[in-house]
Amino acid sequence: MAEETKPIDAKAPQEAPTSSAAPATVDDGSSGSEEDAPPSTSTDPNAAPKKKSKKKRSKKDRLKSAVGLSSKDDKPGESSSSADHNPVSALSKAQLNELLLMNPALAREVGLKDGEAATGTAIEALKKLSLQDIMTGLAASGKNAKDIGSYKFWQTQPVRKFGETGEIEEGPFKVIDIDKVPKEPAPMMEGFEWVTMDLESDEELQEVFDLLNGHYVEDEESTFRFNYSKSFLKWALQAPGWRAEWHVGVRASKSRKLVAFISGVPVDLRVRQKVLKATEINFLCIHKKLRAKRLTPVLIKEITRRCYLLGIFQAIYTGGVVLPTPVSTCRYFHRSLDWMKLYEVGFSPLPPKSKPSYQVSKYRLPENTSTKGLRPMEARDIDAVLDLLKRYLARFDMAPVFTREEVAHWLLQKKADTPAKDQVVWSYVVEDPQTKKITDYFSFYSLESTVIDHPQHEVVRAAYLFYYATETGLTTPFDKPALKVRLNALMNDCLIIAKRYKFDVFNSLTLMDNVLFLEDQKFGKGDGQLHYYLYNYNANPIAGGVDRRNEVDEAGMSGIGVAML
Repeated sequence: MAEETKPIDAKAPQEAPTSSAAPATVDDGSSGSEEDAPPSTSTDPNAAPKKKSKKKRSKKDRLKSAVGLSSKDDKPGESSSSADHNPVSALSKAQLNELLLMNPALAREVGLKDGEAATGTAIEALKKLSLQDIMTGLAASGKNAKDIGSYKFWQTQPVRKFGETGEIEEGPFKVIDIDKVPKEPAPMMEGFEWVTMDLESDEELQEVFDLLNGHYVEDEESTFRFNYSKSFLKWALQAPGWRAEWHVGVRASKSRKLVAFISGVPVDLRVRQKVLKATEINFLCIHKKLRAKRLTPVLIKEITRRCYLLGIFQAIYTGGVVLPTPVSTCRYFHRSLDWMKLYEVGFSPLPPKSKPSYQVSKYRLPENTSTKGLRPMEARDIDAVLDLLKRYLARFDMAPVFTREEVAHWLLQKKADTPAKDQVVWSYVVEDPQTKKITDYFSFYSLESTVIDHPQHEVVRAAYLFYYATETGLTTPFDKPALKVRLNALMNDCLIIAKRYKFDVFNSLTLMDNVLFLEDQKFGKGDGQLHYYLYNYNANPIAGGVDRRNEVDEAGMSGIGVAML
């Protein structure tokens, strides 16, 4: 499940830049230099002075710190407190109520309505909870707009519990007996009913489109909301092997309005040496007016039941909220392509002591690509790309095992069936001029975000880095410096192409080998994280490309080779 994320606010520069390959224009408040303003040697009166700036902590930051949620030394699900000290019990009544506003699912578990202040019994119940229980369902940004289920629900599920440490033998939490799986769904609450959405029907596809565009992920300030196109939904939900029964909806019985949806697509997922027949769960969406009805656990149970009946007992899912327990966590990064537009809509901040003209100049890209043999991927390249991608993804601890049909679907846009304005994915190969061998491949997909109530701009066109591979990363012995050079060349060309197709921003995570080019290509740190979860499969943690301080970990790299939509 993707998260709506944007660059974090910039702080005052601490020292002038020393390199033209400057890091991004934003920073998370950690120590280090900023390179967002013109060099201090400039005659420009707005050049960055060499001084330090202390950033004031918000009430939310102080609260999260009080319960151990903002520690840069702890990963999600880990507590920095000793076992005999519960930081929650030390919070004041005002802090507890602020915490409840940050986590509506938690408020409902202690018997409160949305927005209702905690008193008496509710406060005592909160103070008895563990830090891990408090964290369940809490977004990294401090806001949980999506009710993803509370700690009570996740305690009943076959997932790794918070606080379980030490290396384990990997495998399923439980063996499922299909004969004991209910053949019919659990009763839906009065006034609503289960449906299976037919995405071959334009009318029902439109209903899913309308639900997602009105009620899916938006950022904390409710400024941006994902704007999924119909072509994107068909691409995402009708992958090879797709099952109609995995497009689960809930309708209001009287109005017949679609009010909730969850989906799954099949995936062969390798977790280290084990290949799992799994389901990739995505697009969990509930109408805003029904989020107090606790439909999320009901939807999860229903799609789980449908998967079990087909002999699929594991699943992978992602989200920005903290659940028990991430197998890995990656961080979002953003690269401005049209900085002025991003600034105008409030996506990118203007760094202190800088000017818009400098930011525009900083992110300017060459007009033409530089890699010889670079061209759009064609149908004749499918087998070569499949071979290259399989070998490249084998380097990571968790990755999909693609088939030829999946490469054709996910990576090759069907031009004849798709108008140019509906194109979803862009894929490029590098063909050696002499040998005609495909040596490199990269791709990105399009996902717009609606700009809510803006007088000038309606959407932000975002490109998301998808899969890539290069022979340079497959040498023996492994040559990291050479791979870094090659990836920077390829990704610079990728950015140029995205700019050519009028994208405003290029988004990436710290998965695969992305940490080798994020800084050099001027990606800025985002305010969001993406947690990876496995359902009914216990796996040891996998590196996500960030260290314990949530900074890019070029030394440790990433073991994640799954690019979830």
